[in-house]
Amino acid sequence: MIERVARGTFPRKHHIALRGDDGALRWEECLTRKGFDGLYTIAYHEHRPHEHRVASVEHGFTLPVAAPPQGMAKRHYRSLDVPVRAGAQVDVRVPLLFNEDVVVGIARPDQADPVYYANADADEVLFIFQGGGVLRTMLGDLRFEQDDYVVIPKGLFYRTLPDAGPQTWLTVEALGGVHIPTQWRNEAGQLRMDAPYSHRDFRAPTFVGPLDEGIRQLLVKRGHTFSAFTLQHSPLDVVGWDGAVYPFVFPILNFQPRAGLVHLPPDWHGTFAARGALLCSFVPRVVDFHPEAIPCPYPHSSVDCDEVLFYCRGNFTSRRGVGPGSISYHPAGIPHGPHPGAYEASLGAQRTDELAVMMDTLRPLIPTAAALAVEDPGYQDSFIS
Repeated sequence: MIERVARGTFPRKHHIALRGDDGALRWEECLTRKGFDGLYTIAYHEHRPHEHRVASVEHGFTLPVAAPPQGMAKRHYRSLDVPVRAGAQVDVRVPLLFNEDVVVGIARPDQADPVYYANADADEVLFIFQGGGVLRTMLGDLRFEQDDYVVIPKGLFYRTLPDAGPQTWLTVEALGGVHIPTQWRNEAGQLRMDAPYSHRDFRAPTFVGPLDEGIRQLLVKRGHTFSAFTLQHSPLDVVGWDGAVYPFVFPILNFQPRAGLVHLPPDWHGTFAARGALLCSFVPRVVDFHPEAIPCPYPHSSVDCDEVLFYCRGNFTSRRGVGPGSISYHPAGIPHGPHPGAYEASLGAQRTDELAVMMDTLRPLIPTAAALAVEDPGYQDSFIS
Protein backbone atom coordinates (compact mmCIF):
# COMPACT_ATOMS: atom_id res chain seq x y z
CA MET A 1 0.00 0.00 0.00
CA ILE A 2 3.06 2.26 0.02
CA GLU A 3 4.31 1.74 -3.55
CA ARG A 4 4.20 -0.82 -6.35
CA VAL A 5 6.11 -4.01 -5.59
CA ALA A 6 6.98 -6.76 -8.10
CA ARG A 7 8.11 -10.26 -7.11
CA GLY A 8 8.64 -13.56 -8.92
CA THR A 9 7.45 -14.33 -12.45
CA PHE A 10 4.70 -12.45 -14.29
CA PRO A 11 3.96 -11.60 -17.94
CA ARG A 12 5.04 -8.40 -19.66
CA LYS A 13 1.46 -7.05 -19.59
CA HIS A 14 -1.49 -7.75 -17.33
CA HIS A 15 -4.35 -9.95 -18.52
CA ILE A 16 -2.21 -11.86 -21.03
CA ALA A 17 -1.16 -15.51 -20.83
CA LEU A 18 1.63 -16.65 -18.52
CA ARG A 19 2.78 -20.26 -18.89
CA GLY A 20 5.15 -22.43 -16.90
CA ASP A 21 8.12 -24.32 -18.30
CA ASP A 22 5.77 -27.23 -18.99
CA GLY A 23 3.42 -25.02 -20.97
CA ALA A 24 0.72 -25.00 -18.26
CA LEU A 25 -1.31 -21.80 -18.08
CA ARG A 26 -1.02 -19.76 -14.90
CA TRP A 27 -4.17 -18.32 -13.34
CA GLU A 28 -4.34 -14.58 -12.77
CA GLU A 29 -6.00 -13.33 -9.57
CA CYS A 30 -6.72 -9.62 -9.10
CA LEU A 31 -6.98 -8.26 -5.57
CA THR A 32 -8.67 -4.87 -6.01
CA ARG A 33 -9.89 -1.92 -3.94
CA LYS A 34 -12.89 0.33 -4.57
CA GLY A 35 -14.23 -2.08 -7.12
CA PHE A 36 -11.74 -1.73 -9.96
CA ASP A 37 -10.97 1.97 -9.44
CA GLY A 38 -8.48 1.79 -6.58
CA LEU A 39 -5.20 0.11 -5.76
CA TYR A 40 -4.73 -3.45 -6.95
CA THR A 41 -2.35 -6.40 -7.00
CA ILE A 42 -2.25 -9.19 -9.58
CA ALA A 43 -0.96 -12.61 -8.53
CA TYR A 44 -0.35 -15.66 -10.76
CA HIS A 45 -1.35 -19.10 -9.47
CA GLU A 46 -0.45 -22.59 -10.62
CA HIS A 47 -4.07 -23.66 -10.05
CA ARG A 48 -7.49 -22.02 -10.25
CA PRO A 49 -7.67 -19.85 -7.08
CA HIS A 50 -11.48 -19.90 -6.91
CA GLU A 51 -12.03 -23.66 -6.42
CA HIS A 52 -13.42 -24.27 -2.95
CA ARG A 53 -16.34 -26.00 -1.24
CA VAL A 54 -18.44 -24.70 1.65
CA ALA A 55 -17.43 -26.36 4.92
CA SER A 56 -18.53 -26.26 8.55
CA VAL A 57 -17.15 -23.41 10.65
CA GLU A 58 -14.74 -24.71 13.31
CA HIS A 59 -12.73 -21.58 14.08
CA GLY A 60 -13.31 -17.89 14.74
CA PHE A 61 -12.71 -15.35 17.48
CA THR A 62 -15.24 -13.56 19.66
CA LEU A 63 -17.17 -10.86 17.81
CA PRO A 64 -17.92 -7.53 19.53
CA VAL A 65 -21.17 -7.25 21.48
CA ALA A 66 -22.07 -4.12 23.43
CA ALA A 67 -22.01 -4.34 27.21
CA PRO A 68 -24.93 -2.80 29.12
CA PRO A 69 -24.69 1.04 29.01
CA GLN A 70 -22.41 2.42 31.72
CA GLY A 71 -22.73 6.16 31.26
CA MET A 72 -19.97 8.60 30.45
CA ALA A 73 -16.69 8.49 32.36
CA LYS A 74 -12.96 8.39 31.86
CA ARG A 75 -12.01 4.72 31.90
CA HIS A 76 -8.92 2.56 32.25
CA TYR A 77 -8.84 -1.04 31.04
CA ARG A 78 -6.02 -3.36 32.12
CA SER A 79 -5.71 -5.36 28.92
CA LEU A 80 -3.07 -7.72 30.31
CA ASP A 81 -5.69 -8.93 32.82
CA VAL A 82 -7.88 -10.30 30.01
CA PRO A 83 -7.90 -14.07 30.66
CA VAL A 84 -5.43 -15.95 28.49
CA ARG A 85 -6.91 -18.74 26.38
CA ALA A 86 -4.61 -21.16 24.59
CA GLY A 87 -4.89 -21.13 20.83
CA ALA A 88 -4.21 -19.32 17.57
CA GLN A 89 -4.98 -15.64 16.99
CA VAL A 90 -7.82 -16.62 14.68
CA ASP A 91 -9.54 -18.08 17.76
CA VAL A 92 -8.34 -16.05 20.75
CA ARG A 93 -8.79 -12.39 19.82
CA VAL A 94 -10.85 -10.49 22.38
CA PRO A 95 -12.63 -7.26 21.31
CA LEU A 96 -12.68 -4.50 23.94
CA LEU A 97 -13.99 -1.33 22.24
CA PHE A 98 -15.81 -0.87 18.94
CA ASN A 99 -17.98 1.32 16.75
CA GLU A 100 -19.10 1.32 13.11
CA ASP A 101 -15.56 2.13 11.94
CA VAL A 102 -13.12 0.21 14.15
CA VAL A 103 -12.82 -2.74 16.51
CA VAL A 104 -10.02 -2.56 19.09
CA GLY A 105 -8.99 -5.68 20.96
CA ILE A 106 -6.21 -7.81 22.36
CA ALA A 107 -4.78 -11.16 21.28
CA ARG A 108 -2.31 -13.40 23.10
CA PRO A 109 -1.81 -16.37 20.76
CA ASP A 110 0.43 -19.30 21.59
CA GLN A 111 -0.12 -21.37 18.43
CA ALA A 112 0.11 -20.94 14.68
CA ASP A 113 -3.14 -20.51 12.80
CA PRO A 114 -4.39 -23.98 11.77
CA VAL A 115 -6.30 -22.45 8.81
CA TYR A 116 -5.87 -19.59 6.39
CA TYR A 117 -7.91 -16.57 7.39
CA ALA A 118 -9.25 -13.59 5.41
CA ASN A 119 -11.01 -10.60 6.92
CA ALA A 120 -13.39 -9.45 4.18
CA ASP A 121 -14.84 -6.78 6.49
CA ALA A 122 -11.78 -4.72 7.31
CA ASP A 123 -8.15 -3.89 6.89
CA GLU A 124 -6.31 -5.03 10.00
CA VAL A 125 -3.55 -3.40 12.04
CA LEU A 126 -1.72 -5.51 14.60
CA PHE A 127 0.62 -3.75 17.02
CA ILE A 128 3.09 -6.25 18.46
CA PHE A 129 3.39 -5.25 22.11
CA GLN A 130 5.17 -8.48 22.98
CA GLY A 131 6.50 -11.33 20.87
CA GLY A 132 7.09 -11.76 17.16
CA GLY A 133 6.60 -14.18 14.34
CA VAL A 134 5.77 -14.52 10.66
CA LEU A 135 2.74 -13.44 8.65
CA ARG A 136 2.36 -15.87 5.75
CA THR A 137 0.35 -14.94 2.64
CA MET A 138 0.29 -15.93 -1.01
CA LEU A 139 2.48 -12.84 -1.60
CA GLY A 140 5.24 -14.13 0.68
CA ASP A 141 6.39 -14.19 4.29
CA LEU A 142 6.53 -11.06 6.41
CA ARG A 143 8.62 -11.14 9.57
CA PHE A 144 7.37 -9.04 12.52
CA GLU A 145 8.92 -8.22 15.88
CA GLN A 146 8.08 -6.43 19.12
CA ASP A 147 7.12 -2.77 18.52
CA ASP A 148 6.06 -3.44 14.92
CA TYR A 149 2.81 -2.44 13.27
CA VAL A 150 1.58 -5.13 10.88
CA VAL A 151 -0.95 -3.88 8.31
CA ILE A 152 -3.00 -6.51 6.45
CA PRO A 153 -5.27 -5.58 3.51
CA LYS A 154 -8.91 -6.55 3.56
CA GLY A 155 -9.65 -9.82 1.80
CA LEU A 156 -6.06 -11.10 1.65
CA PHE A 157 -5.90 -14.51 3.33
CA TYR A 158 -3.06 -15.06 5.76
CA ARG A 159 -1.72 -17.29 8.49
CA THR A 160 0.22 -16.14 11.56
CA LEU A 161 3.08 -18.22 12.92
CA PRO A 162 4.05 -16.78 16.34
CA ASP A 163 7.48 -17.36 17.81
CA ALA A 164 7.82 -19.42 20.96
CA GLY A 165 7.26 -17.40 24.12
CA PRO A 166 4.68 -14.87 25.31
CA GLN A 167 2.73 -12.90 22.71
CA THR A 168 0.55 -9.82 23.20
CA TRP A 169 -0.90 -8.01 20.20
CA LEU A 170 -3.13 -4.96 20.07
CA THR A 171 -5.62 -5.66 17.26
CA VAL A 172 -7.47 -3.06 15.19
CA GLU A 173 -10.03 -3.83 12.51
CA ALA A 174 -10.57 -0.77 10.27
CA LEU A 175 -13.89 -1.35 8.55
CA GLY A 176 -13.38 1.54 6.12
CA GLY A 177 -9.77 0.72 5.28
CA VAL A 178 -6.34 1.99 6.38
CA HIS A 179 -4.09 4.42 4.55
CA ILE A 180 -1.20 6.82 5.05
CA PRO A 181 -2.54 10.26 6.09
CA THR A 182 -2.83 12.43 3.01
CA GLN A 183 -0.79 15.26 4.54
CA TRP A 184 2.30 13.02 4.42
CA ARG A 185 2.08 12.40 0.64
CA ASN A 186 2.92 14.61 -2.33
CA GLU A 187 0.71 14.89 -5.42
CA ALA A 188 2.31 11.75 -6.94
CA GLY A 189 1.58 9.68 -3.80
CA GLN A 190 5.21 9.58 -2.70
CA LEU A 191 5.91 10.18 0.98
CA ARG A 192 6.98 13.79 1.43
CA MET A 193 10.50 14.61 2.57
CA ASP A 194 9.03 16.24 5.69
CA ALA A 195 6.83 13.25 6.51
CA PRO A 196 7.54 11.47 9.82
CA TYR A 197 8.67 8.36 7.94
CA SER A 198 10.06 7.40 4.55
CA HIS A 199 9.50 4.55 2.10
CA ARG A 200 12.64 2.93 3.52
CA ASP A 201 10.96 2.47 6.89
CA PHE A 202 8.36 -0.02 5.62
CA ARG A 203 8.92 -3.74 4.98
CA ALA A 204 7.08 -5.70 2.29
CA PRO A 205 6.80 -9.52 2.20
CA THR A 206 9.72 -11.68 1.13
CA PHE A 207 8.47 -13.71 -1.81
CA VAL A 208 8.73 -17.46 -1.20
CA GLY A 209 7.17 -18.90 -4.35
CA PRO A 210 4.84 -21.90 -4.55
CA LEU A 211 4.47 -23.56 -1.16
CA ASP A 212 2.22 -26.33 0.11
CA GLU A 213 1.76 -26.53 3.90
CA GLY A 214 -0.89 -29.23 3.56
CA ILE A 215 -3.61 -26.84 4.80
CA ARG A 216 -6.83 -26.84 2.81
CA GLN A 217 -9.13 -24.83 5.09
CA LEU A 218 -10.02 -21.17 4.61
CA LEU A 219 -11.92 -19.07 7.17
CA VAL A 220 -13.50 -15.81 5.99
CA LYS A 221 -15.15 -13.09 8.07
CA ARG A 222 -17.73 -11.10 6.14
CA GLY A 223 -20.70 -9.17 7.53
CA HIS A 224 -19.44 -9.95 11.06
CA THR A 225 -20.04 -13.64 10.39
CA PHE A 226 -17.54 -16.46 9.84
CA SER A 227 -17.73 -18.81 6.86
CA ALA A 228 -15.47 -21.78 6.14
CA PHE A 229 -14.34 -23.37 2.89
CA THR A 230 -12.34 -26.42 1.82
CA LEU A 231 -9.75 -25.65 -0.85
CA GLN A 232 -8.86 -27.93 -3.75
CA HIS A 233 -5.20 -26.92 -3.78
CA SER A 234 -2.70 -25.02 -1.68
CA PRO A 235 -3.55 -21.29 -2.05
CA LEU A 236 0.18 -20.52 -1.68
CA ASP A 237 0.81 -21.64 -5.27
CA VAL A 238 1.73 -18.16 -6.53
CA VAL A 239 4.67 -17.91 -8.93
CA GLY A 240 4.78 -14.11 -9.03
CA TRP A 241 2.87 -10.90 -8.39
CA ASP A 242 2.97 -7.17 -8.72
CA GLY A 243 0.88 -4.33 -7.38
CA ALA A 244 0.22 -1.95 -4.52
CA VAL A 245 -2.03 -4.09 -2.29
CA TYR A 246 0.05 -6.19 0.10
CA PRO A 247 0.74 -6.51 3.83
CA PHE A 248 3.56 -4.51 5.32
CA VAL A 249 5.39 -3.88 8.59
CA PHE A 250 6.23 -0.49 10.06
CA PRO A 251 8.36 -0.41 13.24
CA ILE A 252 6.92 2.23 15.56
CA LEU A 253 10.41 3.39 16.55
CA ASN A 254 11.00 4.39 12.91
CA PHE A 255 8.41 7.14 13.39
CA GLN A 256 10.17 10.51 13.41
CA PRO A 257 8.49 12.63 16.10
CA ARG A 258 8.09 16.37 15.84
CA ALA A 259 8.89 19.02 18.42
CA GLY A 260 7.64 22.59 18.35
CA LEU A 261 8.12 25.86 20.13
CA VAL A 262 4.99 24.90 22.09
CA HIS A 263 2.94 21.72 22.39
CA LEU A 264 1.84 20.19 19.08
CA PRO A 265 -1.61 18.56 18.66
CA PRO A 266 -1.92 14.77 18.16
CA ASP A 267 -2.31 15.11 14.36
CA TRP A 268 1.46 15.57 14.17
CA HIS A 269 1.82 12.03 15.49
CA GLY A 270 -0.63 10.60 12.92
CA THR A 271 0.71 7.34 11.52
CA PHE A 272 -2.25 5.61 9.86
CA ALA A 273 -5.62 7.04 8.90
CA ALA A 274 -8.88 5.12 8.69
CA ARG A 275 -12.50 5.96 8.14
CA GLY A 276 -13.52 7.81 11.27
CA ALA A 277 -10.20 7.29 13.04
CA LEU A 278 -6.58 8.40 13.24
CA LEU A 279 -3.90 6.08 14.65
CA CYS A 280 -0.97 7.93 16.25
CA SER A 281 2.46 6.91 17.52
CA PHE A 282 3.93 8.48 20.64
CA VAL A 283 7.63 7.64 20.71
CA PRO A 284 10.57 8.94 22.80
CA ARG A 285 11.23 12.52 21.72
CA VAL A 286 12.45 15.95 22.74
CA VAL A 287 9.67 18.23 23.91
CA ASP A 288 8.70 21.86 23.33
CA PHE A 289 11.52 24.38 23.48
CA HIS A 290 9.88 27.74 24.27
CA PRO A 291 11.45 28.84 27.59
CA GLU A 292 7.99 28.97 29.16
CA ALA A 293 6.49 25.97 27.34
CA ILE A 294 4.31 23.48 29.23
CA PRO A 295 5.32 20.14 27.63
CA CYS A 296 2.55 18.13 29.28
CA PRO A 297 -0.61 17.81 27.14
CA TYR A 298 -3.08 20.56 28.00
CA PRO A 299 -6.60 19.71 29.19
CA HIS A 300 -8.91 19.67 26.20
CA SER A 301 -12.49 19.04 25.17
CA SER A 302 -12.37 17.35 21.78
CA VAL A 303 -16.13 17.20 21.37
CA ASP A 304 -15.87 15.32 18.08
CA CYS A 305 -13.45 12.59 19.17
CA ASP A 306 -13.17 9.72 21.60
CA GLU A 307 -9.54 9.05 22.60
CA VAL A 308 -7.92 5.68 23.27
CA LEU A 309 -4.32 5.26 24.43
CA PHE A 310 -2.50 1.92 24.58
CA TYR A 311 0.53 2.29 26.86
CA CYS A 312 3.62 0.28 26.00
CA ARG A 313 6.47 1.44 28.22
CA GLY A 314 8.31 4.47 29.54
CA ASN A 315 7.43 7.23 31.95
CA PHE A 316 3.85 8.33 31.27
CA THR A 317 4.22 11.81 32.72
CA SER A 318 0.59 12.87 32.22
CA ARG A 319 -0.93 9.75 33.83
CA ARG A 320 -0.51 7.85 37.05
CA GLY A 321 -1.80 4.39 37.77
CA VAL A 322 -1.29 3.24 34.19
CA GLY A 323 1.45 0.95 32.97
CA PRO A 324 2.42 -1.37 30.12
CA GLY A 325 -0.71 -2.85 28.57
CA SER A 326 -3.05 -0.21 29.99
CA ILE A 327 -5.76 1.17 27.72
CA SER A 328 -7.18 4.54 28.71
CA TYR A 329 -10.47 5.66 27.18
CA HIS A 330 -11.57 9.29 27.34
CA PRO A 331 -14.95 9.96 25.70
CA ALA A 332 -15.95 13.10 23.84
CA GLY A 333 -18.22 15.46 25.76
CA ILE A 334 -16.19 15.98 28.92
CA PRO A 335 -12.71 17.56 29.26
CA HIS A 336 -9.74 15.29 29.76
CA GLY A 337 -6.09 15.94 30.42
CA PRO A 338 -3.20 15.15 32.75
CA HIS A 339 -3.48 13.80 36.27
CA PRO A 340 -3.11 16.24 39.19
CA GLY A 341 0.44 17.59 39.47
CA ALA A 342 1.60 16.41 36.03
CA TYR A 343 0.90 19.69 34.21
CA GLU A 344 2.93 21.77 36.65
CA ALA A 345 5.69 19.20 37.02
CA SER A 346 6.37 19.14 33.27
CA LEU A 347 7.75 22.70 33.27
CA GLY A 348 11.39 22.61 32.28
CA ALA A 349 11.27 19.03 30.94
CA GLN A 350 13.43 18.45 27.88
CA ARG A 351 12.31 15.04 26.64
CA THR A 352 9.90 12.17 27.19
CA ASP A 353 10.65 8.46 26.93
CA GLU A 354 7.08 7.15 26.65
CA LEU A 355 6.00 4.69 23.97
CA ALA A 356 2.28 4.47 23.25
CA VAL A 357 -0.27 3.95 20.47
CA MET A 358 -3.18 6.39 20.37
CA MET A 359 -6.42 6.39 18.42
CA ASP A 360 -8.95 9.20 18.02
CA THR A 361 -12.34 8.13 16.68
CA LEU A 362 -15.16 10.31 15.37
CA ARG A 363 -17.92 7.91 16.46
CA PRO A 364 -18.40 6.96 20.12
CA LEU A 365 -16.68 3.75 21.16
CA ILE A 366 -18.68 1.03 22.88
CA PRO A 367 -17.13 -1.30 25.47
CA THR A 368 -17.66 -5.05 25.51
CA ALA A 369 -18.20 -7.19 28.60
CA ALA A 370 -14.54 -8.23 28.34
CA ALA A 371 -13.49 -4.58 28.73
CA LEU A 372 -15.73 -4.06 31.77
CA ALA A 373 -14.22 -7.14 33.38
CA VAL A 374 -10.73 -5.57 33.40
CA GLU A 375 -11.73 -1.97 34.17
CA ASP A 376 -10.01 0.05 36.90
CA PRO A 377 -12.96 1.34 38.98
CA GLY A 378 -10.99 4.22 40.53
CA TYR A 379 -9.75 5.83 37.34
CA GLN A 380 -12.42 8.50 36.92
CA ASP A 381 -11.92 9.87 40.46
CA SER A 382 -8.12 9.75 40.12
CA PHE A 383 -8.31 13.10 38.29
CA ILE A 384 -9.60 14.87 41.40
CA SER A 385 -6.78 16.64 43.24
